[in-house]
Amino acid sequence: MDGILVINKPAGMTSHDVINKLRRKYNQKKFGHTGTLDPDATGVLVVLCGKACKALQFLNDTDKKYVSSIQLGYFTTTDDIHGEITQQKNINLDFDFDEVLRSFLGKQSQQVPMTSAKKIKGKKLMDYQRENIDIEPVYQDIEIYSIHSINKNDLSFEVHCSSGTYVRSICRDLALKTNNAGCMKSLQRTAVGRFTIDMAQDIEDEPVLYPVSMVLDHLPFVEYESILEVYQGKQIHLNQDEPLVCITENNEPVAIYENIGNGIYKSKRGLW
Repeated sequence: MDGILVINKPAGMTSHDVINKLRRKYNQKKFGHTGTLDPDATGVLVVLCGKACKALQFLNDTDKKYVSSIQLGYFTTTDDIHGEITQQKNINLDFDFDEVLRSFLGKQSQQVPMTSAKKIKGKKLMDYQRENIDIEPVYQDIEIYSIHSINKNDLSFEVHCSSGTYVRSICRDLALKTNNAGCMKSLQRTAVGRFTIDMAQDIEDEPVLYPVSMVLDHLPFVEYESILEVYQGKQIHLNQDEPLVCITENNEPVAIYENIGNGIYKSKRGLW
């Protein structure tokens, strides 16, 4: 089975659990997802199957959309309601929810939650936390493209953001900005790039496969006549100046080729 599956991940499963279940269901080893989703979160998990796994490193469509809600009144070790409470505080509702959300728009440096798998000095942040080792806060550059409220009564909102954004950090930081303690109450991923929740299916459903070309169409597609040279991994000459191109046969992706100068391209990754 080769192509792209869009899975609607249920709560209570890790992204790795989903991959393992798909491997057992289809008796196939080659599955890989394009971005981890928290075990308690639900929604879009994009899974590459079979030959499509070879295209993972060229994935460009990585922005995300989420629907989330905030719990005020306490901070936790995980910045969501499933962690241990570290501090409690009386709830302050004297703020304009939409106005505070708008303050998150744009490029910024976001503090990474300690529950993250992000590695510092070869070790995951969550491992430092598990071993009670104190380290300096870790920040990474992200961008919030849009953010707005859905329901002000339960402090739910929708956010469109760059890859690497932690919604639990938005919830924590919003609480801090409004003189509150708070954490993430719920999280659903509604889109990964062009792959939306409307396209997602349950793991048990009959598979609907999308073509691998959907994650490569940011590259120029070149239908190369002497295609045997490509299958043999030979360097080829192209009338192109793009750094990377996707070589096709009968409009199907066959290989990614890299520009090495003077119109000469070398094979970077075969996709067959």
